[in-house]
Amino acid sequence: MATGAQVRGWSGPSRRRVPRFLVQAPLDVTVLRSGIPDTLPGRAVNVCERGISAMLAGELVPGEAVGIEVRLSQAMDALRTRALVRYQDRLRCGLEFVGLSAAQRAAIREWAKESRAETEIVASPTAVLEKKETHTGGGSGPGSSRGGDPKPKRKRRWLGWAIFLIFVVAAAGVAWWRWNRGWDELESELKNRQVSSAEKPQAQVSAEVMEKLLVHKVEPTYPAEARKDNLQGIIALDIVVGRDGSVVSMRPLNGPEVLARAAMDALRWWKFEPYRVNGEPAVVETTVAVEFKR
Repeated sequence: MATGAQVRGWSGPSRRRVPRFLVQAPLDVTVLRSGIPDTLPGRAVNVCERGISAMLAGELVPGEAVGIEVRLSQAMDALRTRALVRYQDRLRCGLEFVGLSAAQRAAIREWAKESRAETEIVASPTAVLEKKETHTGGGSGPGSSRGGDPKPKRKRRWLGWAIFLIFVVAAAGVAWWRWNRGWDELESELKNRQVSSAEKPQAQVSAEVMEKLLVHKVEPTYPAEARKDNLQGIIALDIVVGRDGSVVSMRPLNGPEVLARAAMDALRWWKFEPYRVNGEPAVVETTVAVEFKR
């Protein structure tokens, strides 16, 4: 993990153009590092049509391109899309969706409507105090003229700060309680994934058989560098598919490095039905081919 990643947060007024909805849903964030997909389990904190905020069992680097898989509710299909890391602060990160389809945006809106999701409210301390002063008669008037008594105004300010501090302490307490409740689950899920990834394949399966089990396929992007050099051909890769049908590791067997990287970037999004050995999902090894042609 990148322990020295620079934090790029936003501490000013909110710039949100669409409402964010509070959510507690498990998600997976996958990032490609040194040609190997690294999947971090986590829990979504809020979501909107433009992005998602989450607590992860690991750190990302602002600017990294990642993949996201999150199921907002058991009644809807998992949302799978790409995103960019916009900020990282300890284990909390903000991710901006890239290429979210109209159908996926509609699914988020429908989920928020059906579940009556609560909207996250963001307000600065200055805005809270100004609002309280307005409601209590701050500004021009008989009680605030130049010759008036400043003590009531000071009392109102102290009262505003006291209310704000109570609100902050209460919100921190709720956040801490939610964090403790979900952290054990995150650690357990991370350990399970690490054990699953470390297991050796139980069977060598032919490409023809695994092709019939393929349920989600992402076509590779033809790199501009390869187009410029007129590089094309078929890249063969040796991959390991986990018990849940996701690609847990891959290794190119031939071809130029630029095409091999593009092929691996697409393969990490592939999803298979679990291959079963004696009726139980198994970790298997197979070979796939990705073609690049102009």
